[in-house]
Amino acid sequence: MQPQPTSQENLSQIQQLARELGFQQLSVSATDLSRHETFLQQWLDKNYHGEMDYMARHGSKRSHPEELVPGTLNVISLRMDYWPPDATPIQKILSDQSLGFISRYATGRDYHKLIRNRLQKLADRMIEAFGPFGYRVFTDSAPVLEKALAENAGLGWIGKHTNLINQQAGSWFFLGEIFTDLPLPVNDKPASNHCGSCQACIDICPTRAIVAPYQLDARRCISYLTIELRESIPVEFRSAIGNRIYGCDDCQLVCPWNRFAQPTDEADFKVRHGLDAPKLVELFAWSETEFLEKMQGSAIRRIGYRCWLRNIAVALGNAPKSEAVISALKGRRDQVDDMVKEHIDWALEKQNSEF
Repeated sequence: MQPQPTSQENLSQIQQLARELGFQQLSVSATDLSRHETFLQQWLDKNYHGEMDYMARHGSKRSHPEELVPGTLNVISLRMDYWPPDATPIQKILSDQSLGFISRYATGRDYHKLIRNRLQKLADRMIEAFGPFGYRVFTDSAPVLEKALAENAGLGWIGKHTNLINQQAGSWFFLGEIFTDLPLPVNDKPASNHCGSCQACIDICPTRAIVAPYQLDARRCISYLTIELRESIPVEFRSAIGNRIYGCDDCQLVCPWNRFAQPTDEADFKVRHGLDAPKLVELFAWSETEFLEKMQGSAIRRIGYRCWLRNIAVALGNAPKSEAVISALKGRRDQVDDMVKEHIDWALEKQNSEF
């Protein structure tokens, strides 16, 4: 009789399968998130989540994987690099405010579908190898503390900017999880913190959203303001937003650990529609139909045309003063609702103040 594979041998096989599916790393953690649960509650108590009410829903399921998916014994955490290799350098975009900056995770296709499909393929191959077992796959979906789980699995540490940092790969990567009842050896030593005395991410934040090391007030964060917020962007932050029309990568850009980041090989994460260096005036001229067509399969589509115009209007207000910008703003003003119109009027006031 052939000896049965050990759980460690099973894990090694799963890790190999994951690499074949395009993941760079896989590790396993237990379900105990008590330490992170305390941090989450403190964050919510300070209302740092803003209008992201979903962060306070679901009771304790977010910090108790075994409640979210009954029968879960452990969590498989995986990461996949997304840095687009041919994208225009971020600094070049930020220094030319006639262009719009889009967070580098969103210049290609939406990662949710790709990673979810890969996780499902991995689960299918695991079933072929080990027989049926209970599981559920996630990627930035459902009430899951994915960074906490990844930290416990040893994939990296949560940095002062609250992103996960890997000592060999920086932070330009996506995370995914498989909650499972399959017995596997778990990592019993969370990744150690290597931020040290560095506070580059805190110093660079345009809106001072990192209010203290490891504390992010989302209400001030440009990613929140341009993606999660559905109403007016507070006036106090509009100038600081600059030309960032979807997200902000400043804190990752200055992180010294990202010198180890690797460009992605995934075709779907390559830049589409010139979104690495788009001209603001041209984007603002898109009709809703054009927006929906060009953003098909993009994470950007979820904010909708209304917020898309809102964000670009703010960036145009911050753009170099020109008649072309003023003409674009005026031409759109009577075609939008009151919320977007307010941002156009703000932009026009900034533009006209210089003429």
